[in-house]
Amino acid sequence: MVRRVYSLTTLPFCENVDGMKTTNSRATGAGDRGMTKLFSGERVPKNSERTDAFGDLDELVSILGVARASSRHSAVREAILDIQRNCFVIGSELATTADKAKRLLVRVDAAMVHDLDRRHQALQARMKRLEGFIVPGGSSSAAHIDLARAIARRCERKVAGLVLGRAVRNQLLLVWMNRLSNYLWYLARLEEGKSTMVKSPKSKV
Repeated sequence: MVRRVYSLTTLPFCENVDGMKTTNSRATGAGDRGMTKLFSGERVPKNSERTDAFGDLDELVSILGVARASSRHSAVREAILDIQRNCFVIGSELATTADKAKRLLVRVDAAMVHDLDRRHQALQARMKRLEGFIVPGGSSSAAHIDLARAIARRCERKVAGLVLGRAVRNQLLLVWMNRLSNYLWYLARLEEGKSTMVKSPKSKV
């Protein structure tokens, strides 16, 4: 008997997704033909737009874990953990067809977006304005947060395609993903303390 750990692509449909869950299971080989099963039961190709989106989200959660493990600040570690938990909520909606989304126990809502905005504004208020471009690498953990920001942007582009194509009807998924990248930028600056800057090139226009 194998003890299986769930990722974003294998969490049980309609369970509370606030963190990873474990269960007893066995390898079925069902994905050997290039198909995967959504939360809502449908089988889709592993290279579909939907699976591509929550695959990127899975990558985001993982790199955030690296950042959290190496962070020097408890406040940053707690903030990253909160983001990871919310990513599971995002993932559950991405892995559910629009007609069955109401069956999910937890969904992205205005309160979730408002909470991210509040955290972002609080960070922004405590930092002085930076002129120019930031060069990532002030510390290992900050660099991983910057990498997470870039992955979040890539994931946002995939989510945008699903929302604009009406495969996902909850517009707040896209709003939350858009705000997340900005928040991660400030979180990386908080983590590294002093940032390496490159001045913005002057334009002749």
